Amino acid sequence: MLHVPQGAPFDERGGRLRGVFDLLAGHYPPFLFGLPVGHIVPIFHFHETTVDELEPALAYLKDNGYRTVKADAVARFIREGVHPGPRTVMLTFDDAWASLWLVAGPLLAKYDMCAVAYAIPSRINDAADTRPTINDAAIDVAAADQSAEPFVTWPELRALSTSGHIDVQSHTWSHSMIFSEPRAIGVVDPSYANEDFLNRPRIWSDAGPEFMDVSRLGYPLFPRRSRMSSALEFIPDAGACQRLEAFVAAQGGAQFFARPDWQATLASQLSSIAGRVETEAERDRAIEEELLRARDAIETRIGEPVRHLCLPWGVTSTSTRAALSRLGFVTAVANRLTGRMVASRATDPFFVKRLHSRHLFALPGRGRKVFTTLA
Repeated sequence: MLHVPQGAPFDERGGRLRGVFDLLAGHYPPFLFGLPVGHIVPIFHFHETTVDELEPALAYLKDNGYRTVKADAVARFIREGVHPGPRTVMLTFDDAWASLWLVAGPLLAKYDMCAVAYAIPSRINDAADTRPTINDAAIDVAAADQSAEPFVTWPELRALSTSGHIDVQSHTWSHSMIFSEPRAIGVVDPSYANEDFLNRPRIWSDAGPEFMDVSRLGYPLFPRRSRMSSALEFIPDAGACQRLEAFVAAQGGAQFFARPDWQATLASQLSSIAGRVETEAERDRAIEEELLRARDAIETRIGEPVRHLCLPWGVTSTSTRAALSRLGFVTAVANRLTGRMVASRATDPFFVKRLHSRHLFALPGRGRKVFTTLA
């Protein structure tokens, strides 16, 4: 799970501290420490990827006799106890970055393996055709994942699904972070350009929800949490936010933040920003909409059923769990303070936990590398 920004409680956070907690609590499976795998199915997650990262992992699996399965097979094991067979793993790719098409698709085909891709429909664009992959030309894959359009396109996602090597499932409609408290903690300044792309909060404008951009210098920032958490969204007064942006622009824009007193200059305006907090009913409707819109979009565009979900940052809530059950989802990837980071018969189907892809090399086999790093 990615590190969640300020405002999230400990059980919604990733990072090294959470890794230490999971280690001490026994959440890492024994095979990471040189023992056998046992009657489980390890699940490994990737995000953006490159040839140098992914091909050694697939080669290790192939050379050591491992096979990969899709989400339904793991769900059947969790819910019914039907293990998919020895030396079985599941590979997952979160967010459906451009590298899913450019790198993962070709390499999975080369090694005759499959993976689950959790896609974010509202972040995917249409296109007239698919792009060349590493099979066609030399490509700067890292640059593609950091471009203005960093995700796969709908034609590419369809082609990946049709190939049989990618099982397309949901990562919610928008993968949103929301403001969760009415306490201003700062403003968008030039350093905001370093903020993780998917951690940038969703905000409201006259046109509806949009995602914070670094161009909004002076826009107030508040503690934030996942839309799928129990948090009630705080919607700041639009007029007050616009006045702060206008003030910063009038003071020189980015140059304003070179002043040593810029924080003190904005303090009084930040302390008086009003707004409203959504109701619990509004939160629950918003959570259900995230699930429904994503499922409908993927099923319509891809033509395959969506029964599985990966919750952004691994964050869930009682409202999200109730909606998953009500809407007929079968499994959901989510973090929690208990349970091992594998799929087993004892796994709660709506709290499936995974391991970082680097731990794949701890699986028994030639060239094995036992546990070396946290989280």
